[in-house]
Amino acid sequence: MSYPPYGGGYPPQQPGYPGAGAPGGFQPGPGYPQAGPPGGGMPTPESASAAAYGGAPGGLPYAPQPQGGPGAIGFNTGYPAQPGYPQAPGQPGYPQAPGQPGYPQAPGQPGYPQAPGQPGYPQAPGQQPGYPQGPPAQGYPGQQPGGYHQQPPAGQQPGYPQGPAPPPQGQAAYGQPQYQQQSYGAPPAAQPGYAAPPPAASYQAPPATGGPAYGGYGTGQVSGVGHQSMSAVKDEPTLKPAANFSAESDVQILRKAMKGFGTDEQAIINILGRRSNKQRMDIKQMYKVCFGKDLIRDLKSELGGRFEDAIIALMMSPREFDCYELRGAMKGAGTDEATLIEILCTKTNAEVNEIKETYKKMYHRDLEKDVISETSGHFKRLLVSMLAAFRQESQAVDMAKASTDAQSLYQAGPKKWGTDESTFNMILASQSHEQLRAVFNEYVKISKRDIQSTIKSEMSGYLEDGMLAIVRVVQNKHEYFADCFHGSMKGLGTKDRMLIRITVSRCEIDMKNIKRAFQQKYGKSLESYIQGDVSGDYKKLLLTLVSEGY
Repeated sequence: MSYPPYGGGYPPQQPGYPGAGAPGGFQPGPGYPQAGPPGGGMPTPESASAAAYGGAPGGLPYAPQPQGGPGAIGFNTGYPAQPGYPQAPGQPGYPQAPGQPGYPQAPGQPGYPQAPGQPGYPQAPGQQPGYPQGPPAQGYPGQQPGGYHQQPPAGQQPGYPQGPAPPPQGQAAYGQPQYQQQSYGAPPAAQPGYAAPPPAASYQAPPATGGPAYGGYGTGQVSGVGHQSMSAVKDEPTLKPAANFSAESDVQILRKAMKGFGTDEQAIINILGRRSNKQRMDIKQMYKVCFGKDLIRDLKSELGGRFEDAIIALMMSPREFDCYELRGAMKGAGTDEATLIEILCTKTNAEVNEIKETYKKMYHRDLEKDVISETSGHFKRLLVSMLAAFRQESQAVDMAKASTDAQSLYQAGPKKWGTDESTFNMILASQSHEQLRAVFNEYVKISKRDIQSTIKSEMSGYLEDGMLAIVRVVQNKHEYFADCFHGSMKGLGTKDRMLIRITVSRCEIDMKNIKRAFQQKYGKSLESYIQGDVSGDYKKLLLTLVSEGY
């Protein structure tokens, strides 16, 4: 649709803009047009048009016009009315890029602003030729007091043409020339009579530092509940797979160490004490392939004492060794309850299930039935719960449930005449370690004492030991095994079977962590305890397993 001619209209023009000061031509001025009369409120398009070009007879309807001509409000002055051309989506009054439908005639045609160097409107440095340019940056005139009284929409200033909204950071608007923030000039710091523009910080990138300001995504710190959050601690072994491993070379060294008169124990330590469990299993198979003999049988025939026990422990898979120890704790006269607790109360669901399957393969017996026949009372129930291997390990922390369970423990223990052991068993055996940490934290708030002291005062015997083992592993498993090391060597004599079991089972998992916990709690290194408690090749092997580069 064409724009209807306004009364008084455009005077006939020659090609290009007329010279400054010519009748009907561009009148130089210091920037954007003055606001309306004082106290007149927001000017309407009709009043602005009438002020610039004369009144329109009969009040013709006003159609949105392209903005941007110098000294004009919504019109490109200096050329006759043209067929309307579409605006960029959502951008009022911004001129289209060259080549778009409805764009005014090419340079040289009547009414089109001339390229730089031609008579007409001068181009600002760096601007594309042919675009009607915005006014210079210093072009806001002083406003009459009381000019504008209404807060404009965000991002717009009343009384002068609006430029397009800045495109997203680092991206040009579609179909438009590259957005330049200085094209329209920055308003002065304070102008009486109209609202300040939006702050420049609206388009700034968020700060680089992490924190809770952006949708709650902070630095990723773990917020542990209660005691140490073990999920945030990385396990560090002392024994790692050997580089450039060759099972064939290793079995030849072992064969040479055991062949003939005497045995080279140091060669055996250097091989079996410095290979991972997977590599040792490969060595065991390769030995049979190369020599047609069983490596474990040859080792037993050549070695003896605690050194032999430690070497044989290394030649089993982790689950085979667990089953070997469990069977040894229950067969014959008496039962080694401490071994049952240490193994069954510290394992994951998957590990317990593997132990049950391996035990049946090795001994053709049912582990749960053997445990039931060797234990009794609430201690038996606790171990059966552990063998069920149904702890909710993937359970998310539920603080409401933690508070309820903590209250249940308090009611079953200190608040009750006697003790309801079943409540303790139910909670300790079924909840995830993370959930239990939350429960223990809530328990302290309710009872004003920690859960360990409650168990010590409410339980006794092996039931107390078993429940304490669960609690201590949940709170800090590395400290728990450091205590086991200390318990195996303190006092007269050494609990060698316990010392071997912890050393062999933890050296490839978290021995570094255990050593740090031992040093912190007992003020001496684990190596110094071992050196002072055992001797010979047995001591050399243990130190090789707990120390890197021994």
